[in-house]
Amino acid sequence: MDFPLNSLGLTHAFLAARVRPGDFCIDATAGNGHDTAFLCSLVGDTGRVLAFDIQPQAVENTNALLAQLGYAAIGKAIQCSHDRLAEYAAPGTVDAICFNFGWLPGGDHSIFTTPATSLPAIDAALTALRPGGALSLCLYYGGRSGYAERDAILAHLEQLDNRRYTVMVTRFANRTGDVPIPVFIVKEN
Repeated sequence: MDFPLNSLGLTHAFLAARVRPGDFCIDATAGNGHDTAFLCSLVGDTGRVLAFDIQPQAVENTNALLAQLGYAAIGKAIQCSHDRLAEYAAPGTVDAICFNFGWLPGGDHSIFTTPATSLPAIDAALTALRPGGALSLCLYYGGRSGYAERDAILAHLEQLDNRRYTVMVTRFANRTGDVPIPVFIVKEN
């Protein structure tokens, strides 16, 4: 696959390199379902994808997209906050998890993720990952949501044990504005 050199393209390339048919993946922030559908395409008919979102519109959009693409038997979105991830995935059982922090594209921008739920969700995701599992975080920031979540997440990730996790933060040096920041984590053991 050929991926564009932007936040979404880099995230999908990272996931495509690590997700295999039959894997169990989670889209912790479903949004409009595009990452959920992408994960479904990677895990195939023998895999499973679970997606979370707190907004009913996002859950409806995601499930409609999955049905339209023929992925309804593989993936499903439920209305649930990403910080409840541990209720749906036992420790060490998930192959890949993705997050898009910020707001629902095309939705109400007064509703957005915050450090109060995002930091516990990241910790739950790290626990849920199997050794060798992959976690992608795309940090959308600015506007009404400001910069507090971006700064809190980046500071939190700097504290992760480097013997257990490899963390890579990607920034575009020559793009202006509030460009999303892709972050990639591999659980080493």
